[in-house]
Amino acid sequence: MKLSMWEDFKRMALSGSPDRSLKVLVALIVDSPWLPGFVGISTFDYFLLSDQWIKANLSVEERFPEVVFLPGHWLEYGMGAEPSAFGCRIKWWKNSPPSVIPVMNSISEGSKLKVPDPEEDGLMPLILHLYPKMEKSLQHQGSHIKMVAARGPFAIGAHVRGLTELMLDLKIAPKETKQFLEIMTQTTLRWLEAQIHHLSEVEGILVLDDVIGFLSPSDYMEFAHPCLKEIFSSFKGMVKVYHNDSKIGHILEPLAETGLQVLNFGYHLDMNQVWQRVGDKIRLMGNIPTIEVLAEGTPEEVKMYAAECIRKTDGGRGLILSAGGGAPPGVPAENIDALVEASRLARKEE
Repeated sequence: MKLSMWEDFKRMALSGSPDRSLKVLVALIVDSPWLPGFVGISTFDYFLLSDQWIKANLSVEERFPEVVFLPGHWLEYGMGAEPSAFGCRIKWWKNSPPSVIPVMNSISEGSKLKVPDPEEDGLMPLILHLYPKMEKSLQHQGSHIKMVAARGPFAIGAHVRGLTELMLDLKIAPKETKQFLEIMTQTTLRWLEAQIHHLSEVEGILVLDDVIGFLSPSDYMEFAHPCLKEIFSSFKGMVKVYHNDSKIGHILEPLAETGLQVLNFGYHLDMNQVWQRVGDKIRLMGNIPTIEVLAEGTPEEVKMYAAECIRKTDGGRGLILSAGGGAPPGVPAENIDALVEASRLARKEE
């Protein structure tokens, strides 16, 4: 991304408390579900042709110069990178991200698992090989990779074990499940660290884990909270963004204590309630309905929802306008323009 945009985002993320000196930003989490279709290429070409990947990423950056795209120039194969290191079968599709097939039949098999080596296992070595080459090409064109991303321990675990099976394991075999989740946590850490090592300018991390929202408050505190604290405490001085667009209203306060600095949350949570509860501790990124409004709505509807988000945060204090989740397939350019226009109007009214 452009350095000026990254500096604005970093300043917002690291601000101790929201105030009106921090302008309302627009940021979107974008990856293979949206980007290839938006620029008119197949998902295969986006994954496999380096020149097409670079062209796609730079074109949206140039088309939307006032939008921070996160993590920014993301080399990913859908959700396949981390689960592939555990032997999960990856099912590929020409015009959508790949599917991941769980590999474990029982949580007892977790005792045989080892934390994968990102330099050797699954799809991760391919990404690490490509990243420095892509970074150099991007730098020559005035753009930079400032953030890396990884799935969180429950997201990886759900792909390796199966979502329903993992939820049952929490109750049936809690001890074995904790051991399994510690391996997943170390996988997240090692994958982030490996990407940082192979790149030259990283100043932030993005962790994505929707599965944690399915837990009760007590299960969250017992199984998930220690994992998130371990991850976010391991990257001191970096910008730490957490994406979870499942229903997390029941765990907002403890989530804000994990060390994350920016929370991208779902549109089904009321912006004002989230802002009142944790807006003094973390910056909020959201929360336009992803499909019904951002992808399928009109620009006027997008601006209306964006204006509501701004109003509910006292004029946009500590707010990063975004989708209530990642950018879904089919988001048109004019709806992103509408988000930018809403942020401009907020700045004029200050």
